Amino acid sequence: MTGHASPILTTLLDTDAYKLHMQQAVYHRYYDVPVTAEFRCRSDEQLGQYAGEIRAQIDTLQELTLSDDEFAWLSNLPFFQHDYLTWLRAFRFNPAQVEVQDERGQLRIQIRGPWREVILWEVPLLALISEVVHRHRTPQIAAEQAVAHLQQKLSAFRAQVADLDMSRFQLMDFGTRRRYSQEVQETIVSTLKADFPWLVGTSNYDLARRLQLTPVGTQAHEWFQAHQQISPVLANSQRAALQSWLDEYDDQLGIALTDCITMDAFLRDFGPGFAHRYQGLRHDSGDPVEWGEKAVAHYERLGIDPRSKTLVFSDNLNLDKALALYRHFGQRANVVFGIGTRLTCDIPGVTPLNIVIKLVSCNGKPVAKLSDSPGKTICQDKAFVRALRKAFDLPLVKRAS
Repeated sequence: MTGHASPILTTLLDTDAYKLHMQQAVYHRYYDVPVTAEFRCRSDEQLGQYAGEIRAQIDTLQELTLSDDEFAWLSNLPFFQHDYLTWLRAFRFNPAQVEVQDERGQLRIQIRGPWREVILWEVPLLALISEVVHRHRTPQIAAEQAVAHLQQKLSAFRAQVADLDMSRFQLMDFGTRRRYSQEVQETIVSTLKADFPWLVGTSNYDLARRLQLTPVGTQAHEWFQAHQQISPVLANSQRAALQSWLDEYDDQLGIALTDCITMDAFLRDFGPGFAHRYQGLRHDSGDPVEWGEKAVAHYERLGIDPRSKTLVFSDNLNLDKALALYRHFGQRANVVFGIGTRLTCDIPGVTPLNIVIKLVSCNGKPVAKLSDSPGKTICQDKAFVRALRKAFDLPLVKRAS
């Protein structure tokens, strides 16, 4: 440790909404399913030197509990059930589930345990890794610098949209996982709430509660990945995941993530039953315009007015990219823009980390993510990748990284 022994995270709700949404579904449906998740640094940075400090921060998480106020607030949301919230109130992180190593300069982290518990590690772990690293690399940075830079971006944005109909533009904060710090994220979101009329919510449950914002989020890749080893038939696993979610949430939280096994394979499974019941789709890899055109065309083929559905764009966005997509799709569908790193870690002189934690096994067997962006593909088991591609009628020429 280097003088930063105090806990970075101070509440169980300092996490993304979709983790609790998925956790409730897992609690009800897959209570005893074991999984393994692993940390990846996509830029191959040497982060192993921080392993000791990260380990110490992980150990502090076992002290986090759901407060009475937090429990009451969650209880008033329409999609949480009492049995799950009662269980969550008793939940404690188990640091023994997390293995942290400095492997020749590379940071290696593996998490093992029941899915209902492992599922909650991803977001706080990534957030504390990001904050630990940035504390060392740029200790001189303060939240004021982040806000000053944000205000410059907001001024430029206002000038660009002065003559544009912005009535359908919606922005969400998706910035918890790779934020510069908790303080920077809270200051940025508070500034947006005060100065940016198009902010409609945040994925961070703690900030949503304290800043009186709408919490937003539905499902992540791990929901679809785990079903690859839960569903008896691999080729049916994506449909099984989509149906299981509807069984849990019916007409709530109905934004489906499309790129666990590529958009094309997703749309083949996303027939009229799903297309009518889900409120919309989320983009997280590949060309966003191409993706959006495929989504709009799919709805039209099914006789569904795309303007009755929502397209959520959330892949490496900034305000300029969001505005360009709004100009393209804003009158053809409901569009929402989830911006993460480019809000909460966009500070001159700071290089954001490109870090993720993804499932690598479920029920003791491999799972994979076959993204629409080759660099985002995750699976070390090439035989399983081949089986997955065959099951979903995808070309076998691409290789997992």
